[in-house]
Amino acid sequence: MAALELAIRTAMTNLGGSLLERLLAADSGYRGPRVACGCGQKAEFVAYRTKLVDTVLGPIVLNRAYYHCTTCGHGLAPKDTELGLAGASLSPGLRAMVAHVGAAAPFAKATGLLTELAGVELTTKRVERSAEADGLAIAVATADEAASVVAGKVVPLGPVEPVDRLYIALDGTGVPTVPAETEGRAGKAADGRAHTREVKLGVVFSQTSLDELGRPVRDAHSSTYVATFEPAHSFGALLYAEACRRGVAHARQVIVLGDGAPWIWKLADLHFPSATQVVDFYHAREHLYALGALVAPDLGEDSGAWLNERLAELAHGDIPALLAAARKLALPEAKTIELDKAIGYFATNAERMRYAQFRSLGHFIGSGVVEAGCKSLIGARLKLSGMRWTISGASGSGSREARVSSPVPFPLRPHPTGHRVFL
Repeated sequence: MAALELAIRTAMTNLGGSLLERLLAADSGYRGPRVACGCGQKAEFVAYRTKLVDTVLGPIVLNRAYYHCTTCGHGLAPKDTELGLAGASLSPGLRAMVAHVGAAAPFAKATGLLTELAGVELTTKRVERSAEADGLAIAVATADEAASVVAGKVVPLGPVEPVDRLYIALDGTGVPTVPAETEGRAGKAADGRAHTREVKLGVVFSQTSLDELGRPVRDAHSSTYVATFEPAHSFGALLYAEACRRGVAHARQVIVLGDGAPWIWKLADLHFPSATQVVDFYHAREHLYALGALVAPDLGEDSGAWLNERLAELAHGDIPALLAAARKLALPEAKTIELDKAIGYFATNAERMRYAQFRSLGHFIGSGVVEAGCKSLIGARLKLSGMRWTISGASGSGSREARVSSPVPFPLRPHPTGHRVFL
């Protein structure tokens, strides 16, 4: 059965490729003796030239008119541009397939998937180059779109129905890079050097319901992502643009989730000043356990009970009581600096730790969605054993994965101001 399926698929693919080649041959690509060149001058017709193009139906030969510009010295084939083949040897359909598998799996594995599932044979290097080029193009287009949104040049139209609760979660994760990308950067390694570069990831999702136990439920297929190696201010622009596209301006309530990293709350204050800010409850517990370990030697056998009381206070969002209990401890002078640093995390984020109130309102208090994204979108593609990336290579491989990981349910619509509208 398998052999018959493969034989029939191969025959049908060959037939389809032959048909596609004949259809494309119907237009010679001749657009007159002269055509406009990108330099502003005219390019002269030279001759008809062939080009080998790989498609989803196999390789085909494309014959088209070729023009040359004596002013700038460049040649062009108008038909290539019309077919989406300018500067490319893969058809648009095949490039889309390559981009998907290249974003989801290492390039060697992606090459095997193309052969096994689609019957398309390409070298690993061609898959790598095509996937990274398309990924970088998406990253550049996304950054340009975000800059236009921030500058007020375009106005994203959100969903027709206003969102009840819109969540914006932020986090960062390190990606192993080649030494040239971390030169001069301090890191946590034993040699003091950095061996990774941080990718900042943001996820926007909505919530409209609770489960039978009163816990919040994320709306199905509502998560969309943005990611970048760029500094926090550039990442903030990307995230703001995505939130605008998702209808942040009309959401009944906006909640920003993150750990205690200061850059997260600076971006939240800048782009979403009216949002409710929530520190991830589980990060807060980790910090509290670290505080408990710090004071345990001085509390002796009472340390367990002391920590349990503080955990209960944290769960209720009673940060003043937690801080008061910690400050009453009589610790050696050598530990006071460490204690002040440990409780400073809770003092700084007290308003973001009103967990009992957040629960009563049906809010998420954990940033698990974005942390899972760091693992599934970034880690699963860019942090496998032995991988070392350049920034451009990692951006090209990961950008498409972040952009297509969730469906985008908003169609393009005209805007009355005449601005181009991104949705």
